Amino acid sequence: MTTATPGSTALHNSLDLAQLAERLGYNRYWVAEHHNLANIASSAPEIMIGQIAAVTRHMRVGAGGVMLPNHAPLMVAERFKVLEALFPGRIDLGLGRAPGTDPVTSYALRNRQDAREGDDFLERFQELLLLERNGYPEGHPFRKVRAVPADVALPPIWLLGSSGYSAELAAAVGMGFAFAHHFSDYDAESAMLSYREHFKPSATMTEPYAILGAAVIAADSDAAAERLALSADLHHIRRAKGEYAALASPEEAAAYDYTPIDRERIARYRARLIVGSIVAVKDRLLRLTETTRADELMVTTAVYDHAARRRSYELLAQAFALPGRERAD
Repeated sequence: MTTATPGSTALHNSLDLAQLAERLGYNRYWVAEHHNLANIASSAPEIMIGQIAAVTRHMRVGAGGVMLPNHAPLMVAERFKVLEALFPGRIDLGLGRAPGTDPVTSYALRNRQDAREGDDFLERFQELLLLERNGYPEGHPFRKVRAVPADVALPPIWLLGSSGYSAELAAAVGMGFAFAHHFSDYDAESAMLSYREHFKPSATMTEPYAILGAAVIAADSDAAAERLALSADLHHIRRAKGEYAALASPEEAAAYDYTPIDRERIARYRARLIVGSIVAVKDRLLRLTETTRADELMVTTAVYDHAARRRSYELLAQAFALPGRERAD
C-alpha cells in the first residue's frame, strides 16, 4: 500500500502548479469546492484563490466553483469583492448547484442556516444578483444591505454545469458557462451548443462564452500516460462503489482485482478521459473543442505524482504554443 499525499502538501502543490501554469502561459486557474473527500484538499476556494493570486501576477484565478447552496449569498458577494479589490481584473466567480460532498456532510455545512426544501440554487443566485445590483424594492428588509467593499463590483460570474439545466440558465441570464465534461456523463456537445443557441445578451455579457472542462493525462509516451491513468481508473471504480479514498499510486491500481463490471465502467469512463502522448492528446482536444464550439478549454490532470502532473501541463503548453512568460520574482 502506498502512502497518500497529505492534504497540506496538496495545497502547496497547487500553489507550485499555479506558478508553473503562469510561466507556461495559461490564461486561467480555477479551484473547486469539495468537502470530506480524502482525494481533494480544496475545501475553501476563496482562501486558495487569494493565495494563488498572491503568488502569480497575470493569470485570472477563480472558483470552479463556489457551491452556492452551502453559503449565504451575502457572504459569497463580500468574499469575492474583497478578492476583486485586492487583485483587480484577475478574479472569476464560478457558481455551482451541487453541495460538493455527501448528504450528511452537506447537512453539517448548512445546519445553522435557514432550512429550505429541495434545490434552492436559483433562489440564492437571484439573491446574490439583487444584492449586487441593489435590486431589492423599497420596504424589503435587504433594501439597505450592501456587500462591502461597496465600491468594488463582483468579478465575472460563471455558471458551472454537468447537465443541460445550467446551460439553459446561463443562456437565459446572459452569463458565461463552464461545462464539466471531465466528470459528467451528459453529452458535452448538446450542453455547449444549447447554451450558445439560446444565449440572451445581458448587461455583463453581450456574446456567449463557453468553457469546456476536460480531464487530461499527457506524458512523453502513450505507455507512460497509460501507467499514470491507472490511478484515475481505480479512483473512478471506487467512487462508483461509494468509496472516497485518496488517489492510489499506479502500482496499487495495477494490483487491484477488477471485476468484469469494473472494467466495463472503466471503458465507459475512458471515453471522456483523454490519455496519451501529446500528439494523441492534442488531436482529441482539438476534435472536442471543434464539436462543442468551446471558446476556451480548461484542463484538469489528476495523477498520483506531482512531477508527472507538472509535465502534463508542460506538454500541453508546448503543443498549443502558449505564450510562456519569464519567471516573475
